[in-house]
Formats: sequence, structure tokens, C-alpha cells
Amino acid sequence: MALWFAPVLLSAFIATNPDGSVRLTADGAAHLAELPLRCLHQEYPNKTAHTIEAAGDAALTPRELHPAFYGCFDWHSSVHGHWMLVRLLKTYPQLPKAAAIRAALDESFQPENLRAEAAYFARYKLANTFERTYGWAWLLKLDLELRSWDDPQARQWRASLQPLTSKVVELWTAFLPKQTYPNRTGVHPNTAFALAFALDWARAVGDHPFETLIVARARDYYLHNQNAPAFQEPDGSDFFSPSLEVCDLMRRILTAAEYPLWLTRYLPAAGLANVLKPPVVSDRTDYQIVHLDGLSLSRAWCFKGIAQSLPKSDPRRAPMLKAAREFVAATIPHIAAGNYGGEHWLASFAVHALAD
Repeated sequence: MALWFAPVLLSAFIATNPDGSVRLTADGAAHLAELPLRCLHQEYPNKTAHTIEAAGDAALTPRELHPAFYGCFDWHSSVHGHWMLVRLLKTYPQLPKAAAIRAALDESFQPENLRAEAAYFARYKLANTFERTYGWAWLLKLDLELRSWDDPQARQWRASLQPLTSKVVELWTAFLPKQTYPNRTGVHPNTAFALAFALDWARAVGDHPFETLIVARARDYYLHNQNAPAFQEPDGSDFFSPSLEVCDLMRRILTAAEYPLWLTRYLPAAGLANVLKPPVVSDRTDYQIVHLDGLSLSRAWCFKGIAQSLPKSDPRRAPMLKAAREFVAATIPHIAAGNYGGEHWLASFAVHALAD
């Protein structure tokens, strides 16, 4: 049975902090956790994104291809569903279904499953582009979430994840020097989104060569950009704002003195005014149109990060923080709307948007 967040019950799922920001409540965490928990090991429907290299490949099931991350419609949604459940267990250890969540995660994180996930990239000649770079980014975020959790079982899970984590870093390190141009799309291949997650991971684990490479490429791609065409956003199936994802990355790259000046050049007032408008979602049963709910949530986390990187006197802060709160509040009631097209992934975006 599908969950439904009625707007009148919104206050049960999010609460307001003293500074006006919003946070997920324990009840909200319990309800959102239901969504990835139900689909983590649901194999079908499934969009494998697997490139068939020989006749025998066509007969492989999603679980045979990806024994850890075969559920939740596609590989990347499975990965960030796992991330979300780890995050919620860390933050709300008394979740009503904590034992069931641990059991589901433990089933996925068996060492043989994750060795097979890593081996997938060597098994197929064309697999070096699989999930590049959106799925790679969420995999590193999952690894980082496990790393920062002082929990015996989490340490075992992260140890099992290391072959896959290492493979992703290896692939990314080989790819970045030859990625001449960034992807500026509003969907999966967006370069700025992925580099932001990768940079957070590299700094946290102390991978200085990877960090140096990411920073250099980010500066190559975006430092001298001006007048981003944010006034044209969004496209009809966006779940990222191409302009805001760049802003969210560059706040990690530039100094506190450099960033406001760069932002003024990059995101003119007309563009900012446009992305402060909430996206219109006309049909949540459409697997592409429902992406626009994700756009509201990703804009919210970008606005929060950008605003916090600006001086308190900057006039752009207040409208960004207001939009972040409003976008989350407007979207939360629709996350569990009874359609798998949104339910298999949107809760992860909501948890990230509500994270500190």
C-alpha cells in the first residue's frame, strides 16, 4: 500500500529550527524510511542501463548483474536508497523499523555482493561508462556516510564496500583528465553535482591527489563562466538546476572572499529570480515529469549551501533560505504519492535537502 503524506499532516514530518530552517522529525524519518526499505530488494520494474556486449548478456537479470544494488528501479537509486537508510539510522537510531533496515542493509552489503559489483566494471569492456558520474557520486556519499558512523556493523559494511569504492575512484581519476567539457544537463550526467560529492569524499578521507584533480578540473570548467542561462531553466525533466549545481560546487572551491564576486558574475539577478520560482509538476505518474519534484529538493539543498557561503549581509541570502524552506515544504507531501516513478528515489533527495 502506498504511503500518502497529506498536507494537513506536514507538521508531523518537518519542524522549524530557531533560525527558521526546517528539519526532519523522527516521525518524518520513519515514514520516509519506508520507501527505500520497500524497494531495496524489489527487482522489477528495472532500468538496468547495461550495455549488451554479447548474446548471453541479454539473458542476465538485474540481480545477476548487480547483486547488491539491483532494486529501486535502477542502480543509482538503489545506491542512494542505501545511503538514505544509513543516514536515517545514524540520525534516528530509535526508528521503529531499525532492525528491519539493518537486516536489509546487511543483505546488500555482503562481501561477495560488493566484490561482484566491483568486478562488473572489469567484466565488461564498455562498463567504464556505467553510472558515470551520478551513480559514482552517490556511491562515494554512501561510503562517506558509513565512514562517519561509529557503529560496529557499519564498519563491517564499509570494509565490504571498499573494492567498489576503490574502483569508482580509479575510474573517475582516469576519466577527469580527459573530460574536456563538463556536462551541464539537469539530469544524471551533471558534472558539477557529482564533483561536489566527490570533493566532499576526497577531503574527508584525505585522498589529496583526487582532491587536487577535482579542484583543478572545477576551476577549469567553471571559474571564468559568466551569465549562466538560469533564466531558461528548467527543462521538462530536470531534477537538477544546472546553474545552481555549479554554484554549489564552487562554494567548496573558492575562498570566502572570492565566492560572492564569482557568484555575481556567474548568476545574474534575472537568473536567480527565475530559479527561485517553484517548479510546476503537472503529472506525478509520469516518470520524467515527476523529476521536477526532485528539482525542488535539489534546488533547496543548493540554496542552503550557497546562502551559508555568503556574508550575512548579502541580500541574496534571505530569498534563498526562504525558497529552500518553501520548496521542501511544498514537495514533502507528494513524495509518497502512490507512484513508483517518484517513490523509488525522491525520499533520498528529501533527506539530503533536510540534512544539516
